[in-house]
Amino acid sequence: MPAADVHRCWQLIWWFCVVCNFLVSAATASGDNNFLVKQIRSSLTRANPTLCCATIGVRDQAVNPLEPTIRALKFWRRVAPIVVHYKFTEYWFKVAHVGDKTRRYETWEKLHSTHAPTGLKCILELRGLFVKIGQVMSSRADFVPRQYVDVFSELQDSVPPWEKDRIQQIVQQSLMESQGLQIEDVFETFDEVLGSASIGQVHKAKLTPKFGGDVVAVKVMHPNAETRFRNDFKIFRTLCKVALPGWDPILRELEMQMMTEFDYTNEGHNLLRVGKNMAKSPYANKVKVPRPALHLCSKNLLVMEYLSGKKLATSIEDKLASILGGDRLMARKVLKAKQQALFESKHSGHQKKGFLKGLNDILGESNNSMSVLEKATKARKLMSMTRDARNKLSLLLDATGHQIFNDGLYNGDPHPGNILVLECGKLGLIDYGQTRSLTKHDRLALAAVVCALGKKTVDMNEVSNAMNEFGFHSRDNNEENIAKFAALYFDSDAAGKSLGYATPQKYLQHLNSIDPMVDVPDPAVFVARTSFLFRGLGALLQQQLHTSQHWKKHAKIAIDTKGEDMQLYNLGITPIVSE
Repeated sequence: MPAADVHRCWQLIWWFCVVCNFLVSAATASGDNNFLVKQIRSSLTRANPTLCCATIGVRDQAVNPLEPTIRALKFWRRVAPIVVHYKFTEYWFKVAHVGDKTRRYETWEKLHSTHAPTGLKCILELRGLFVKIGQVMSSRADFVPRQYVDVFSELQDSVPPWEKDRIQQIVQQSLMESQGLQIEDVFETFDEVLGSASIGQVHKAKLTPKFGGDVVAVKVMHPNAETRFRNDFKIFRTLCKVALPGWDPILRELEMQMMTEFDYTNEGHNLLRVGKNMAKSPYANKVKVPRPALHLCSKNLLVMEYLSGKKLATSIEDKLASILGGDRLMARKVLKAKQQALFESKHSGHQKKGFLKGLNDILGESNNSMSVLEKATKARKLMSMTRDARNKLSLLLDATGHQIFNDGLYNGDPHPGNILVLECGKLGLIDYGQTRSLTKHDRLALAAVVCALGKKTVDMNEVSNAMNEFGFHSRDNNEENIAKFAALYFDSDAAGKSLGYATPQKYLQHLNSIDPMVDVPDPAVFVARTSFLFRGLGALLQQQLHTSQHWKKHAKIAIDTKGEDMQLYNLGITPIVSE
């Protein structure tokens, strides 16, 4: 591309940002009575109806009617230059015939490092849906560039919260409307923020003696959250058309899920049902789901049992730092080194070695005086820590497998911030806003697919037939290709990596180019997303996961019992399943 054209391109980007800044300033500084604002909004609506479209359904009276426009302009002001930079780099590689893999890699790495912080700034400025998108990206450490994973990881539970006074007003209004109570009637104390996310934030509180006096977690919906999400989906859908065409199905699925989260009463009932299921499962003494106080819950307020613990990834980092003499920076360095090995590996079988060697390399750089005995002691502790992490991850997968195949009720959003290691040693499973249910037919159909994938020697015909029974249908009914779809959805990304595809999305596009899938049952989409999220969590914890290997025993039980609950199984006695 000639230098003059490059210069002209960047001039256009600069002017675009200048115009966006002007429009944002004009819109935020003026009210609806301002003639300029009216003209701006009218012009933008004619140019792009989705940009300024009024929200669907009932809208909060306090919402600025110009807010959708303002948010769209703020988004594109930051994101448009990033999109153009990536597109330009991709185009430059093609026209300049840059074939040097090292040069390409270094260029992309530099680009990711440059734009990841800007992406975070945009998310923190806008919040809403963009926080959820960032959380999804940060939990897919197996295919999202590591710079974005590292930067966006703080979105798991450290989104800047709303002011405490504003939150207490929402709590007061909710209690008055639903119970006729004042906030001081219910809560003796209303303390610090435990975490803030895309839709709401959680506070630690203590109930008054009248309501039991327990320490509880209080989840409060952010002001106008539902309205913002509806408009944000329009903005992000435009981005998908421009820069992320492969994300459109993912976005539709995410929208279907997310828009069910705006009634905390439903989540309270989900917690109660899932908690009862877990209490009669083989994992009753290993997994804890918070108990809701349904009599205090409402659309904007969820009161539940307080679980004291740390995120699973944080717990592992703390243990490693302890092994390394309290050096948290070194702990993060070791974990990131192992994570990077997962990013760069082309074959899943290469993941099980190298961690101890990597640790020794790092220890050798900064602890040359360490004796052989000291290194051996640290290595032994490290092996114990690694084994414990694997056991916890296996427990999480087993508990979810039980929920899917036995209960037909599971968490469709198990991102890392929703999994805790409790002080009592149990795993704490929180946030059931996106609870999904499966019919008996769906559970048995899915079980057949997983059992077929879980065999040592996979029969492509058997997998393909099971997928067809579940409701999957491709254009040409290519059995081998359908079986590969099944493995991608419900097992592992390893096949795509072995062929050189950097991301599951690229591999999915490859499979669709051979024989596109024309029918995908909705229940399968949500289970597949859960499988993908677990694989991302595994990468964050330095594990290469094959979900079908963990779920096949639960799938076999479902098939053997024809999808009916077994009383002995529910009493907590784990049946022996032949492999």
